Amino acid sequence: MNTKYIDLIDQTYFFPTEEFKLEDKTLHFHDIDLMELVEKYGSPLKFTYLPKISDNIQRAQKWFNDAFAKADYKAKYHYCYCTKSSHFKHVLDTALSNDIHLETSSAFDIDIIKKLKAEGKIKDDTYIISNGFKREKYIDNIADLINSGHKNCIPIIDNYEELNLLTNVTDKKFKVGIRIASEEEPKFEFYTSRLGIGYKNILSFYKNQIQENQQVSLKMLHFFINTGIRDNAYYWNELHKCLKVYISLKKICLH
Repeated sequence: MNTKYIDLIDQTYFFPTEEFKLEDKTLHFHDIDLMELVEKYGSPLKFTYLPKISDNIQRAQKWFNDAFAKADYKAKYHYCYCTKSSHFKHVLDTALSNDIHLETSSAFDIDIIKKLKAEGKIKDDTYIISNGFKREKYIDNIADLINSGHKNCIPIIDNYEELNLLTNVTDKKFKVGIRIASEEEPKFEFYTSRLGIGYKNILSFYKNQIQENQQVSLKMLHFFINTGIRDNAYYWNELHKCLKVYISLKKICLH
């Protein structure tokens, strides 16, 4: 059993990282002298390296496009930038330059979406994946977006009440996703299983609330594995479990 602090570091971080290097005992990030920035702006210091945003998006796009081609998978990969990771205009503008879509997590994020639409930076066919727990203001803002004609606004249903809350505030037809509640890795401190619907209940939820609902169509199944992509038994077990749910759902979902 790994019980030393170095074991925690080894399983949490990956060293060496390509972005950092030492030059004359000074830490550089993508050839930027960090001590020089600290001396100029003070510390603690947080900054965004814009070129890396495009690099990471394009890398993910290539991974999926290559895998789709290899498997002859007839679909498209849509990268969605999560606005909660950074709301700064220069960050969003950089991300949007890579032909992407957006994911929101709060009512405030929908206000940003409306502003981006007004500026012509996104259109009605841009996917807006509305994730997270939805309080009244968030529900209202999602409905505003749907009512305005944004056909690809897709709220992700996070609990049994959200679908009814949405249909109470819009008469428009709209698409939804369902979030599978993940089962946490043993000893994982941040408990997220409260977010989503249990994988054993997904099919019954679809049959009871969506299948015969003329206003709503199911577009996607969403799941989150808290470790990220890791080659361990927990990751592969969770992924396999979620894919089995997807296959079962796909057999009865005609949309």
